Amino acid sequence: MKKLFSAIISVILIFLLTVTAFAVDEQPVKVNAKAYVLMEQNTGQVLLEQNKDEKLYPASVTKIMTLLLVVEAVEDNKISLQDKVTTSSVAAGKGGSQIWLREGEVMSVDELLKATAVYSANDACTALGEFVAGSDEAFVKRMNERAGELGMKNTHFDNCTGLDDETTTHLTTAYDIALMSRELMKHELIKNYTTVWMDTLRDGKTELVNTNKLIRFYEGATGLKTGTTSKAGCCVSATATREGTSLIAVVLGADNSTDRFEGAKAILNWGFANYSTVTPSLDKKLVTDVKVILGEENTITPQVPKISSVLVPKGRENDILQDISLVTEVEAPVEANQVLGTVSVKLDGKEIGSYNLTSPKFVERLTFSVVFMRMLGCLCRKK
Repeated sequence: MKKLFSAIISVILIFLLTVTAFAVDEQPVKVNAKAYVLMEQNTGQVLLEQNKDEKLYPASVTKIMTLLLVVEAVEDNKISLQDKVTTSSVAAGKGGSQIWLREGEVMSVDELLKATAVYSANDACTALGEFVAGSDEAFVKRMNERAGELGMKNTHFDNCTGLDDETTTHLTTAYDIALMSRELMKHELIKNYTTVWMDTLRDGKTELVNTNKLIRFYEGATGLKTGTTSKAGCCVSATATREGTSLIAVVLGADNSTDRFEGAKAILNWGFANYSTVTPSLDKKLVTDVKVILGEENTITPQVPKISSVLVPKGRENDILQDISLVTEVEAPVEANQVLGTVSVKLDGKEIGSYNLTSPKFVERLTFSVVFMRMLGCLCRKK
């Protein structure tokens, strides 16, 4: 009986070990890092992940948030690329990767953006933050506020550079980094910097070589940012676009630079091999006029929105279905852009996209005077 019991226990242990081994190897790609995420840029859909919410040191990948705030300030006309920035003692005193700014040295926002995005210069990054917010501390406060606005629930920044020698709380996650990377890549301006492989400053005296080797060696690479410290290991947020599909690969805590880049390439390759981006074509004949009750106009034709692209597994592009829901009548007044219906794009019964059908204009409610004038007009025509 004891032998039988031992045999049963052995079988159960072997089964559990087999199941555990399978679970560990179920990821379709191998990435030698603590955490990673593959996100589709347009929808924010996560396609692959491992430990995506584990809090880790991000090193200079932090600068994605710095770049985002600076680009937003430029596009909101709060600053311009031509503005001149005077280097403070705080910025000049930053260690690590730098372009050796001297206190009092003047550079344009454009030059400092280039130094930050291409060369990951800590001094340039700090100078930009001070220029945008007034001080390094105020800028870091804004970084954390923006992180909250983006839904980066597991992120706290202590500085704008990612230097972590004197902190234990400057932490984020692979998923949160993907969120801020996605937001940054919405701004076409940033690609003027993140796609640069080599450039110079100070009339050619200071050479810049992109720390992101994928920019030169990976087809379709558009950015974004690397980071390395002893605490963080080797990290990268890599963005790329092929055939209309844009992906974000975040790799954190790799032991070396090779593992960082090879991991990012592996998950990007998997994404491009398995998914495609499609823009559904809506048959406008299915969008019928809506009756307006008590309106100055009897009917209104809903306006069809610009249909954005959706992500589908490769080979399933022709399996997309559309479901149109539209009211038959609406009571005046009708506001401009008032929602009259929706177009739902589905795959296997699951909604993968939704778009509103709206009123193209304002329709006033009938008044007694308008009704009277119409009746009077009809009587005049009969005579």
